Amino acid sequence: MILKKGIQVKIISGKDKGKTGEVLEINRKAEKIKIKSIGMIKRHLKPTKENKGGIISKESFIHLSNVKNIDEKKVKKKVVAKK
Repeated sequence: MILKKGIQVKIISGKDKGKTGEVLEINRKAEKIKIKSIGMIKRHLKPTKENKGGIISKESFIHLSNVKNIDEKKVKKKVVAKK
């Protein structure tokens, strides 16, 4: 499966099954991927001079086997080729 930053993927298993999102980051060594607004976790941050602190939500990594590529360009090519 070809994955690049910015393409659309669909979650095929896990708590966010059925949702779609854009790829934000890829960790090829650990075979994990970070998707926009998918796999949200809560982080408790200590206040600093620059940061207010508190509880924030952010994306966590999901394993590559739990996603499917649904890039629009490839879908259009398959439909045209079948006719």
